[in-house]
Amino acid sequence: MMSPADIEERALKAKALFKMGYNCSQAVFAACSDLYGLNDKELALRISAAFGGGIGRMRKTCGAACGMFMLEGLNTGSAIPNDPTGKMKNYSRVQMLANEYRAKFGSTTCERLLASGKQPCIEMVAEAVRIVLSHK
Repeated sequence: MMSPADIEERALKAKALFKMGYNCSQAVFAACSDLYGLNDKELALRISAAFGGGIGRMRKTCGAACGMFMLEGLNTGSAIPNDPTGKMKNYSRVQMLANEYRAKFGSTTCERLLASGKQPCIEMVAEAVRIVLSHK
């Protein structure tokens, strides 16, 4: 487990990336991907680029949540074909993360989150990092 101070440092890093102009998914994923073995920051930014704005700015699944889910893929995703146990472990973890995110913000859907006007994206970015790293 990471210390609360280390988690908060990564949440601040994600906020800084978002303020620099990276999208929500990039900010979450690139702020933490090195902790899961992906040490190429440019590659992390490219992998996560399409998920911003609710996946390609279609306002579907929140990009910050997508970044969190991709990190969980690095953590528990299976690279073995036809691995139902590995898939279910990862799916279960993603569902747990989604439930925590939904409990905090009311939804994992970008369109609903933006319509609520309650939380700015930068806070969702930081919270996605906090949630995923609290389970690392």
